[in-house]
Amino acid sequence: MRGLTLDEALAMIEGTFASARERKAHPLSAIVLDAGGRVKAFQKQDGCSLLRFEIAYGKAFGALAMGRSSRMVLQKAREKPLFMQSLTELSDGPMFLEAGAQLVRDASGEVVGAIGVTGDVNEVDDLCAIDGIRAAGFMPEDDFDAASVRRLNIKKSAPIKDPRVDAGVAKPSQPALTAQRKTAKKRSAAKKRSALKERSR
Repeated sequence: MRGLTLDEALAMIEGTFASARERKAHPLSAIVLDAGGRVKAFQKQDGCSLLRFEIAYGKAFGALAMGRSSRMVLQKAREKPLFMQSLTELSDGPMFLEAGAQLVRDASGEVVGAIGVTGDVNEVDDLCAIDGIRAAGFMPEDDFDAASVRRLNIKKSAPIKDPRVDAGVAKPSQPALTAQRKTAKKRSAAKKRSALKERSR
């Protein structure tokens, strides 16, 4: 199992906050957990309210525990409330049933951690988390094609839209987001090259 470095976790949070600025989001808090559910990094922007650590942690822990985004964990809770109640009682960590946490995967599809974001509406939390994952050179589940989704048993949600964009309230700057995605692709390509070199040794 590949471990997340502190620099990667911090880059993920930095990318999340950069996306929040572009989207004119409310102050966000973001946490990165490693694949074992342990805290790697946490930061909150000025102006965040209380309990944001606990909420972000509960979202990310739930995503790791169920192997899907916290949006899909919430859907599972609606479909099978008794199952989720039992799971919550068995869990060795808190599970906060709300969207805003995404699994972090490497290029091969292995889950290397999760990021939980809280502070705005859950769609914005999710979108900022996804941008943060890409900014650190990893892949959110949205970036996997249909064949990979089947192979990796990814529980993919419907496309997430910022409800405020439709209302004309906030619109992220396309040049900034495009630059962020290009940087993420470069980092991902560099990691793939490095992994191939290691395998060929």
